[in-house]
Amino acid sequence: MANTTSARKAARKIARRTEINKARRSRMRGVLRKVEEAIASGDRNKALEAMKAAEPALMRAARQGQVHRNTASRKVSRLTHRIAKLAQ
Repeated sequence: MANTTSARKAARKIARRTEINKARRSRMRGVLRKVEEAIASGDRNKALEAMKAAEPALMRAARQGQVHRNTASRKVSRLTHRIAKLAQ
């Protein structure tokens, strides 16, 4: 347990940030799940619509420090490639 005033304040701040980070991570995973489901169903138009929402969400997560920017770019690239393969 935190003993000093500054340690108590730090614990409160950490708790607040943890909740914010959980919400952001959950939101990011949700949009990714929608893209994955659309790809799995084979519906290219639905996948493209989901990707339009997912790409900004991923890049926002990278900017906010939820994921590394290279990880976000890699995920966008791989999903885009998989959607392109649906057209064949």
